[in-house]
Amino acid sequence: MEFSAKDIAKLVSGEIEGDETVLINDFSKIDQGKSGTLSFLANPKYEEYIYTTKASIVLVNQDFSPSQPLSSTLTLIRVDNAYEKLAHLLSLYNSINQEKEGIEEPSFIDPSAKIGKNVYIGAFCYIGKNAIVADGVKLYPNTYIGENTTIEKDTILFSGVKVYHNCNIGKQCILHAGVVVGSDGFGFAPNNANEYKKVPQVGNVVIQDFVEIGSNTTIDRATLGSTVIGKGVKLDNLVQIAHNVEVGENTVIAAQTGIAGSTKIGKDVMIGGQVGIVGHITIADGTKIAAQSGIAKSIKQSEKIVQGSPAYDIGDYTRSYVLFKNLPKLRKQIIALEKAINS
Repeated sequence: MEFSAKDIAKLVSGEIEGDETVLINDFSKIDQGKSGTLSFLANPKYEEYIYTTKASIVLVNQDFSPSQPLSSTLTLIRVDNAYEKLAHLLSLYNSINQEKEGIEEPSFIDPSAKIGKNVYIGAFCYIGKNAIVADGVKLYPNTYIGENTTIEKDTILFSGVKVYHNCNIGKQCILHAGVVVGSDGFGFAPNNANEYKKVPQVGNVVIQDFVEIGSNTTIDRATLGSTVIGKGVKLDNLVQIAHNVEVGENTVIAAQTGIAGSTKIGKDVMIGGQVGIVGHITIADGTKIAAQSGIAKSIKQSEKIVQGSPAYDIGDYTRSYVLFKNLPKLRKQIIALEKAINS
């Protein structure tokens, strides 16, 4: 499928500089641009490539001012925010490529399950008793939907996603390959013989609208009640969310982070990769946690930035790190001073 610069400009409310009839059928990085593709320039560090790129169209910010001549074959489209507009175009491109409908065979759908309109159910999918798959949902091959589970409108579950019984996934969510929702929380009680007896996990998982979850992330069902992932949350690959955790709206969590049971994460929180958070604490709205930090107690002040393990205020951490880095040098100075004093 081909689009002209004029078509693209309409989609992003942009202004064309160059040939409005030039056609593109793909995207490319600006430093690897090819004829017939669209690229973008948002970061000034990459400006040098716009003068040599072979891309046919480049999205640029309104305030972009070239410091040297551009190729005569290059068409610019000026927009308010080049990166945001690129994301919009990529989303449209993705939706076109994912236009699938119908039920492939073999697959199993329990007679009591309710299947909406315009759905796609790939081969080897399993849909259990009383499950609800709403209009426009796409279930890629080898997906499992447990009994009494609801998948709401226009949500996409990629290959190998497993959603256990009694769970609810909201509208326009995306779950990538290998995600597991609703597996048992890590609940065991030691007895007098120091044996660990399983505590049944009879709650569920509720994922609200517009959530995206990366590959092989796991979200455990609650012991009682619900594990809740709020509206607009974005989880990276390989994230572990334990039982009864609550994650507030529009929070983002990077890969390999683990959150222990019953912890409550606020709204608009940003959590870096490989962060560990203990159970039964609260993280205030707007908190930012640097990568590889360990959170051992509640963070009650909103908009706080923390780093370290155990984590503390990032300004104090930075100053402490400077001292820590200089410890070998300071040790040598102390030894030299001791020798001078002794002599």
